[in-house]
Amino acid sequence: MKARSAVVVGGGPAGLMAAEVLAAGGAEVQLCDAMRSVGRKFLLAGKGGLNLTHAESLDAFVSRFGARRQEIGALLGGFGPQQLRDWAAALGIETFVGSSGRVFPRDMKAAPLLRAWLHRLREQGVSFHMRHRWLGWTNDDGLRFDTPSGEAVLQPDVMVLALGGASWSRLGSDGAWVELLRQRGVALAPLRPSNCGFERRWSEHFATRHAGQALKSVAVELREDRSAPWRQLGEFVISDYGIEGSLVYAASALLREAIDAHGHATLHLDLLPMRSLEWVCTELAHPRGSRTLSTHLKSRLGLSGVKAGLLYEVADKTTLADAPRLAALIKALPLTLTATRPIDEAISSAGGVCFEALDQRLMLRELPGVFCAGEMLDWEAPTGGYLLTASMASGRIAGAGARDWLARP
Repeated sequence: MKARSAVVVGGGPAGLMAAEVLAAGGAEVQLCDAMRSVGRKFLLAGKGGLNLTHAESLDAFVSRFGARRQEIGALLGGFGPQQLRDWAAALGIETFVGSSGRVFPRDMKAAPLLRAWLHRLREQGVSFHMRHRWLGWTNDDGLRFDTPSGEAVLQPDVMVLALGGASWSRLGSDGAWVELLRQRGVALAPLRPSNCGFERRWSEHFATRHAGQALKSVAVELREDRSAPWRQLGEFVISDYGIEGSLVYAASALLREAIDAHGHATLHLDLLPMRSLEWVCTELAHPRGSRTLSTHLKSRLGLSGVKAGLLYEVADKTTLADAPRLAALIKALPLTLTATRPIDEAISSAGGVCFEALDQRLMLRELPGVFCAGEMLDWEAPTGGYLLTASMASGRIAGAGARDWLARP
């Protein structure tokens, strides 16, 4: 009896995981991707050290997914952070927990893991078709692909879509699938940038001196439209257009929502989060004699460089001359942001296929036999291994759902 066939469209972690589950279940799996090779964004993410997942408790891990924590929590129930580490170990990839709780391969690299994974998939019988861009359906529900040899049509028994969002389009995630699914009546949330930079106009003097420099050991607080302020410690980078970096990415969903609602977002920056306001006031009140304010800030508070530059960028002369007001500014310096950076620059994207359009196996209710996984679903999370873990977990769920669909009598 001929094995039933499956097509997986998209060669990122979610698509590869779906292909693995389908092949293990006995399906004949063809994986198609528009690029010349699979896992291109995965490899890019690993350039500075591949952050696979995070070692915090599962409850804390699930909380990082915000409004979609319930839906993502259900996906992670069968393939959470520890299961991902066990899966990597089965490929011969040892992992370790860094000081921040982030989990990395022992050698920090993405390529060895991807090579081992692809070797196993080929041994399972998965066939790969590169430079096959999905164009939608034929009138009889065949799958149309633009290939180097012209248009091709595949007629699988089931399909899994794992096409990514709309960030880093040069690596394959361009959001072109949105219109194809919209035409079929699938409910979609608009794709928006996530884990992205934000725009703020700096003075030429400040930008020239400080663009590219990191603000370390600071805290960001967001107060707009919230019963309790959101606050987190970390670091971020001043860019020529505004701000970017890990602490900004962690706040990106809240900042984006505020900009959407009000046309701007204001964060408050604590330049000395380990010091109290009273301590800062006391230190600033010391007579400085003939010393400049810059020297006084450096000697009494340890504030210099980009941190001092921000004070001068935001404060007026009256505030700089008033110790209590200056202390308050140091502990809660307001930065008003006017826009997100373009989605193609973002690390990831929010929006996509609404969970309400899917059943618990991640099959589209409007399109029986079509499953979706990965970043093309309507969810978002900060960096730190959350994105990759949830993408792979969703790939496993979609792959299992497609496998079970094939097994129907």
